[in-house]
Amino acid sequence: MNAIDTNVWVYAYDTREPAKRGKARELLETATPLVLPWQVGCEFVAASRKLAVLGFTQDDAWDALEQIMELCDAIILPTPKVWDDCRELQQVAGLHYWDALLIAACRAGGVTRLYSEDLPAGLDLPGFEIANPFLA
Repeated sequence: MNAIDTNVWVYAYDTREPAKRGKARELLETATPLVLPWQVGCEFVAASRKLAVLGFTQDDAWDALEQIMELCDAIILPTPKVWDDCRELQQVAGLHYWDALLIAACRAGGVTRLYSEDLPAGLDLPGFEIANPFLA
């Protein structure tokens, strides 16, 4: 199962970086099955304010979130156990809180591959891979 980090979703709507936009949109069609972590949905609406200079309004962000949800097979909702895994990831892997929380939620939701530009590819987590879709 696959998940896509917030930054990649934002690139799918950012016309300022056509190469990244194209790769992000291509990934949306090929990364199946695809799930949406709750945190990513929340972050997308907040992060898309960066697109306001392009005329991308808050209503556009909410509409885009609806489109994102339609592309996904499920939404991963947080559970209290995710905090335990998050804490362990911070201690063992030295991750920042929000990154550890996302990885913990993905793992709890059965995700085996998370596409992200911001997270460290090659992080040693058995059964879990972080892949940067913009490197190749």
